[in-house]
Amino acid sequence: MNTMTLWHISGWGFAALAFASLLVGFSKTAVSGANTVSLAIFAAVLPARASTGILLPVLIAGDVLAVLTYRRHAHWPTLWRLFPAVAAGVVAGTLFLVWADDGIVRTSIGAILLLMAGVTLWRRRTADAGRPPAEVTSCAGRAKARSYGVLGGFTTMVANAGGPVMSMYLLSAGFRKLGFLGTSAFFFLIVNVSKVPFSAGLGLIDGRSLLLDAALAVFVVPGALFGKWAVNRINQRLFEQLVIAATIVGGVQLLLR
Repeated sequence: MNTMTLWHISGWGFAALAFASLLVGFSKTAVSGANTVSLAIFAAVLPARASTGILLPVLIAGDVLAVLTYRRHAHWPTLWRLFPAVAAGVVAGTLFLVWADDGIVRTSIGAILLLMAGVTLWRRRTADAGRPPAEVTSCAGRAKARSYGVLGGFTTMVANAGGPVMSMYLLSAGFRKLGFLGTSAFFFLIVNVSKVPFSAGLGLIDGRSLLLDAALAVFVVPGALFGKWAVNRINQRLFEQLVIAATIVGGVQLLLR
């Protein structure tokens, strides 16, 4: 990564990154998937590939705050079922980044996000409401967990865009609001920390990028606090609609850029 470009960010550019970091905090404690907007902002201000390395530590800061907030609501059987498939997806994403250019990455992730949103909307129209998370123990549930896990690992590695994919999975599995947030908090903390060696090996993280991350992490905290305040004022139906809408917006943004 040409980190010299990091020291030529304009004041407006830094303000945009600060706002995106605040939005990361909000998405981690309120509307998961909303940080696809942050992804687009980082990629607009910074070189696209470099932006994934800069954004990763900011996301980890948000994950830590989310875990501290919702740690009692995680559904660990779901997490253990997802991790092997996610690991395969991360490895595939790393190999993909070795040769793929920015245009291919953006188009691939955008198409996947829109596909996941479409599948979720279709399932919500045809399935019974209020399915419990235990559904993932069925054969169909295990197959779905593997497919979403691989996609989630792949998308989070190549563009930090795994949030919407996993949001679609957790919604389709029938998770309620707090269980959704608690499970996704632990999931992304573990996955994002495991991505650090891969990103560093690809040259996407270094000392200079971490200095910028340290400045941006300050803005994650107020975003997370606002999200914690807001989530108690959002009903379940609106919560799910916001998650799906954020996923669609993120997918469209990636396809149009």
